[in-house]
Amino acid sequence: MSERRQAVIDLGSNSFRLVVFTWAGEGPTAWWKRTDEIHEAVRIGEGLDASGELQPEPMERAWQMLDLYAHFCRATGIVDVRPVATSAVRDASNQTAFLDEARRRTWLEIRVLPREEEARYGYLAAVNSTTLADGVALDIGGGSLQLSRVEGRHVADMKSWRMGAVRMTERFLTGKKTSPKQIKALRSHVEKKLSSRAPWLENAGAHGGRIVGVGGAVRNLASAAQHAAGVPDFGVQGVTVSRKALGALIEQMAELPPAERGEIAGIKPGRADVILAAALVIETVLTLGGFDAIEATEAGLREGVFFETLLADKDEPLFDDVRRAAVLNLAAQYHPEFDHTQHVADLTLEMWDALGAAGKHPCDPAERDLLWAAAMLHDIGTAVDYDDHHKHSRYLILNAGLPGFSARETALVAQLARYHRKGQPSLGEIEPLTRKGDDDLLFRGAALLRLSEQLERARDQAVHEAQLDVSNGVAELTLRGDEDVTLARWMAERETDLFERAFGVGLNLPE
Repeated sequence: MSERRQAVIDLGSNSFRLVVFTWAGEGPTAWWKRTDEIHEAVRIGEGLDASGELQPEPMERAWQMLDLYAHFCRATGIVDVRPVATSAVRDASNQTAFLDEARRRTWLEIRVLPREEEARYGYLAAVNSTTLADGVALDIGGGSLQLSRVEGRHVADMKSWRMGAVRMTERFLTGKKTSPKQIKALRSHVEKKLSSRAPWLENAGAHGGRIVGVGGAVRNLASAAQHAAGVPDFGVQGVTVSRKALGALIEQMAELPPAERGEIAGIKPGRADVILAAALVIETVLTLGGFDAIEATEAGLREGVFFETLLADKDEPLFDDVRRAAVLNLAAQYHPEFDHTQHVADLTLEMWDALGAAGKHPCDPAERDLLWAAAMLHDIGTAVDYDDHHKHSRYLILNAGLPGFSARETALVAQLARYHRKGQPSLGEIEPLTRKGDDDLLFRGAALLRLSEQLERARDQAVHEAQLDVSNGVAELTLRGDEDVTLARWMAERETDLFERAFGVGLNLPE
């Protein structure tokens, strides 16, 4: 299975970032992932707002970083390279001179993105990494803010403003201390600009619409909110930051000198002096839109560019089902036995459905979805080692993340996979992320996963059907198959204790 690679270079107003994407395979065994990244806070937009030109020192930093990127691509043999420039280069009057010198030094042909195209890539990143169907995709960088109105997963309108973190800092938040007057002026400016060009934003969240945020500032704020809330930080994919939590962070940052904001857990030092401006812009968007919270995604403009290649066979580069695609993608990266994992999933859901019909659980479709995901991913830890592979599976799920799933959901999938073999199911360190009833969900799911794993222990799909009938305080599990199911029955009989605790009924497997 040959692998393909693409390097996307994002020349942002604040940061430059080279990301390598690798992908291979077709159908259920197809996968893609980021395999390398080089990031630097170049600040090419420094001083642009006042002069209208890219300044000599920022340009020299940019050329040096692009030269490094070009050397990296040559050294690694990557020939599919997509350099794109955004707000700062787009708006600079000396854009041509900068691009010509970059080409002379590096051979890189940089594509300057129009505002609408930059917004479109942010929209693609947001919709392909979350379940956003109706609402707003927000992308804030160093130079600009993009908002995309999303209806039925498709973009209905796009707008861009010169209100990025660097620009707003240089215009409104200068000096060693930040005053209430400066903050008020920034908020007022953003509100005025948004109201005049995006009237659809007003109260967009009042009728169930959501907002998803793209960009380094959003990721930093989500991480800081996680730390402030005292919950585990397994990455920010699917993390929601409430307007209240964002307001508390703004108050904390406003009290600190710009350089010291990087000491706040979750805020990177290279973004410390401009993060307050970004937070204020985002807060104003939430207020105008009537949104209670913003959801973060790890995806960014780079993923948006890459998706055009990955999903080139589609009329529009969108995954049909983000959650399903995320699970199958993560599973395929670790080359498990798909026939086995799919059969475990089928048996698990068959028994879950029967127990639901018998009134033994609430029949929440979201629980069923998590159980399917855990069944498909329960064995990925064998890529590390068979011993303790249930623990390795948990680690891989938590650290790789599952686009389209919330932080809570990802943690529960990981914990379900952790207990598919043995051990007393426990929420453990993920408990702060969970809600009431999740401990029962974990027990139910672990019991069924463990039972299905034993029914499919020979990895031969011998058990075609696991029919569960509940009556008189006993669940009778009848195994049907074309081959002998003695091994499957014997293995399953060892898992009756957890089943009884989870569902409150005994388990009997008749011959």
